[in-house]
Amino acid sequence: MLQDEFEAEMREQGRSVSVWANGPGDTYACHRHSYGKILCCLSGSIVFHTDEADIELAAGDRTVLPPGAAHGATVGPHGVRCAEAHVSADR
Repeated sequence: MLQDEFEAEMREQGRSVSVWANGPGDTYACHRHSYGKILCCLSGSIVFHTDEADIELAAGDRTVLPPGAAHGATVGPHGVRCAEAHVSADR
């Protein structure tokens, strides 16, 4: 249901959605993208580490990472499943 709602909302905005998952304790090193991301946690949990703060997401939570924002991540103890849509620098 949560995934369906997120995908419908993003489609209304002309955005496509991808879904990804990681296992407990997985990490992403700090990196950047030329595009921004709208992220929706579907299950489990994840913490995004940015220059400004740590952003904790659990099922149903969302965040936006702007284009060029440096970020890494640590997956919670039960893994994570997220949906994301990309945001170009001009949108």
